[in-house]
Amino acid sequence: METVNISDLRANLLKYLEKANSGQHITVTTNGKVLATLSPPVEQREAAKNQLRALSETAKIRDVTSPIDVDWDANQ
Repeated sequence: METVNISDLRANLLKYLEKANSGQHITVTTNGKVLATLSPPVEQREAAKNQLRALSETAKIRDVTSPIDVDWDANQ
């Protein structure tokens, strides 16, 4: 992971965005303090599929909509 000072980032923004786009992670600092991390773009569709896949491993049908032993006001 590359580290860059905010003033260098401002002066060379396109260069660092291209590096991030190519897969590099870049940490942005000011006065030695980390401000942010630039990372490669995430394929939104693929990320959503991965999240759903992870949820499907633990989710149960009617998991949220059917109370176990508590009467909800909406059920009355």
